[in-house]
Amino acid sequence: MLFHQAGSNAAEYAPIAPRLAAHGLTCLAIDQRSGGRMWGRGNRTVAHRGRSTDFLSAYPDLEAALAWARTRRPGGPVLVWGSSYTAALVLRLAAEHAGEIDAVLSFSPGEYLGPGEPVREWASKVRQPLFVTSAPGREVAAAARIIEASPSPAKEQFVAEKGVHASSILREDRNPGATAPVWRAVEGFVERVLASGHRVR
Repeated sequence: MLFHQAGSNAAEYAPIAPRLAAHGLTCLAIDQRSGGRMWGRGNRTVAHRGRSTDFLSAYPDLEAALAWARTRRPGGPVLVWGSSYTAALVLRLAAEHAGEIDAVLSFSPGEYLGPGEPVREWASKVRQPLFVTSAPGREVAAAARIIEASPSPAKEQFVAEKGVHASSILREDRNPGATAPVWRAVEGFVERVLASGHRVR
């Protein structure tokens, strides 16, 4: 399940989902209620509701997507993927629905969701395989503080030499000439998760 960044929509994953599908993954990208016009189209959920909400209010959209995935793929692996604000929300999703999620990918997580460190607190309950990456610079330290809280025995932080914020780091149109190392890290993680045969119950 692929969740977009702030001001965005499901089209964020138009060039990303086909590459994931080549690994045998069925991809679902949604328009959350916190989003907007990027990638040449608007956010249909925001248009239907008449306005974009705050980040935390989009959490029920992630839960609904998870419920749908479990109905459509009973027994199959479920990987959740977050971008910017949803990189934080997927950690909450994995913490609160631990028995339904097999692995987590978090692109540019940060403490975007209120006072204190709620994202680090959610990460402290994430035991599933966890992959974190972000743009070089201050984002790396923010991501490190979050991932270090996770007790997962299979967690990794990939630090890119060059990159941009969120899942855009994998889009050649946003991160020209620098996507290949990030893709290798992402695909390596996905392949290890799938090869492990680990399934939550």
